[in-house]
Amino acid sequence: MADRSAPPSLALVQELANTLDIESGQDALAAPGGLAAFLRDHGLPPAPAGKRELSAVQWLREALRAACLAHTGADLSADTERTLRTLLAEAPLVLAIDAQGDAALRPAPGLTGVAALTARIAAGIATAAADGTWPRLKACEDHGCQWVFYDRSPAGRSRWCSMAVCGSRAKMRTYRARKAQG
Repeated sequence: MADRSAPPSLALVQELANTLDIESGQDALAAPGGLAAFLRDHGLPPAPAGKRELSAVQWLREALRAACLAHTGADLSADTERTLRTLLAEAPLVLAIDAQGDAALRPAPGLTGVAALTARIAAGIATAAADGTWPRLKACEDHGCQWVFYDRSPAGRSRWCSMAVCGSRAKMRTYRARKAQG
C-alpha cells in the first residue's frame, strides 16, 4: 500500500483529523485523558480540562476534515468557514527569523491549549500552502470513512484513502446502481 502519511508541515492536521474513526465511532480525544495525551504527544502545552476545550478541538478537527474533503471537490459550508475563521482568529502567529536568517510562521508566545494547537496547525498549513502541498491533504470521499490521507499520486486526483477498500466500495455502488437502472 502506498504511503498516505502527510509531510511534516501537515502531519499534525492529519493526526488530529484522524483522532475520530467515523466507521467505528471511536474518538481518541473523548476518551478519558485523550485530549491531554494528544497535546502532550505533540509537544503542546496542556489545555484546561473541560468540555469547552474538548468541544473546541473537536470543532477544529471536523472543520479541518471538511477542508480536506473540499480538496476532493466538495464545497466547504459557510458554517465550517466561520468555525475555522473564529478558531484561527484566537490563535495568532508571529514571523520568526532564526540565526541562519530563515523565516517561519510560529505560534505567538504564551498560547496554550486549543489556541496553541490551532496556531501550530495554522503555521503548518501556511507552509504547505506556500509549497503547494496543502491541496494534497484530503479526506476520503466515502462518507462512512472520511479518513484524512496525503495524496502522493502523480496527478493528485485521489479521492479515496484506499482504492482497495473505499474506492472499490464506491465503484461497486456505482456499478450496482447502473445495473439496477438497466
